[in-house]
Amino acid sequence: MNAQITPFRLEKSRHAAPQVFEYLREQIMSLALAPGTVLSRADLVEQFGVSQTPIRDALMRLAEEGLVDIYPQHATVVCAINIALARQAHFLRRSVELEVVYTLASLADDSRAALVARLEAVLARQTAMLGLADYMEFSAQDQRFHREMYEAAAVPDLWPLIRRQSGHLDRLRRLHLPIAGKAEAILADHRAILDAIAVGDPARAQNMLRSHLSGTLANIDEIRARYPEYFDKGAIAA
Repeated sequence: MNAQITPFRLEKSRHAAPQVFEYLREQIMSLALAPGTVLSRADLVEQFGVSQTPIRDALMRLAEEGLVDIYPQHATVVCAINIALARQAHFLRRSVELEVVYTLASLADDSRAALVARLEAVLARQTAMLGLADYMEFSAQDQRFHREMYEAAAVPDLWPLIRRQSGHLDRLRRLHLPIAGKAEAILADHRAILDAIAVGDPARAQNMLRSHLSGTLANIDEIRARYPEYFDKGAIAA
C-alpha cells in the first residue's frame, strides 16, 4: 500500500529533516502508516515541500531504528512488527525501569512528594483521555508518565535511548491498547506504581513495574491472531 500522509506544516525556524523524521515516526508508531506502506521519496518531497536531502536523512534515521526497509533505487517500506526485536526492547526497558522506580521510591520524602504530584497530574490526564476514547493522547500520556520517572531519577538521557530501541514494542502495545480492558489495566498499573513510590516501598514499586511491562508480551498470541497482517512472518516464532 502507498503512504497517505496527512497535511503537516514544517516550522521554518527548525531544520526540516528532524521534523520529517519525527512526524513519520509518530505516524508509524500510531499505525497510521501500517506495515507494508510504501514511502515514496518523490511523494514525500511534494507533500512536505522540501528537497530530497531532508527526506533521505529522515528515512535513514527511521531505517536505523528498524522501522523501515530502504530498497535503493526502488522504494522505502514500513517494516512489519518483529516480535524478537520487541522482546529485546522489553528486556532493555524492564532492566532500566526497575532501577528507576527503585531509585524513586528511595528518594527523600519531599522529593517523592513533588514527583507524586506530577505523576498524579499525568494520571488524571490519562484517565480523562480514556473517557474520551482518545487512544492517541492516552498513549502520549502513558509515555509522559514514564518519562517523568526517568527525569526524576536523574537519568533523562536514557529515555530517548529507550525510545529509539522500542519501535517494534511500542507498535505492539498500540495494537493491544484498544482490546477490551487493556487501557484500564494500564491505568491500574500506573496507580499501583505511583502508590508504591508515594509510600517509599522500592520492592513493591519494582514488582508493580515488572507486572505492568509484561502485560503486552503475555498477550502476543491474541494480538497476532487479531492483526496477523502487522507482523513479520519470518519472526513470528521468535
